[in-house]
Amino acid sequence: MAIKIRFVTSEDWLDVKRIYEAGIDTKMATFESRAPESFKEWFGEAIPTCSFVALEENQILGWCKLTPVSKRHVYKGVGEVSIYIAPDVKGKGIGNLLLNHMILASENEGFWTLESKIFKENNASLNLHYKNGFRVVGVREKIAQLNGEWKDNILMERRKAI
Repeated sequence: MAIKIRFVTSEDWLDVKRIYEAGIDTKMATFESRAPESFKEWFGEAIPTCSFVALEENQILGWCKLTPVSKRHVYKGVGEVSIYIAPDVKGKGIGNLLLNHMILASENEGFWTLESKIFKENNASLNLHYKNGFRVVGVREKIAQLNGEWKDNILMERRKAI
């Protein structure tokens, strides 16, 4: 596979949404029950220079975005990772490529901490984050419900060497 990584743009929205909806369908990726209606709603306050798509021959295979955890100045270097891979290409290293790209870009942008909240059942995502230097900092037990069922989140973080 000749996979390219580039910044995500609003023109990518339909593919990004399709991949996000596939993640929603797994019931292991998000508490959301539906995708946002627009790129603007989905992208929100994400950092454009730290948000990417992976593609092969103009087909988007996955995406990642980095969103500040707070608007407070003291947390300016702390971001939350979101990463989703199309179901038909999982296990081919695309998540690793995207996450590595995001880590480098985020450090260049002054981020020192990346965090991710992952369902405890989502072994693929947990393993991806471990592989990329994230560690478990806690378990948020019964943090929210998905379809009436309480779910735990594993809170993971990666710190830049300071």
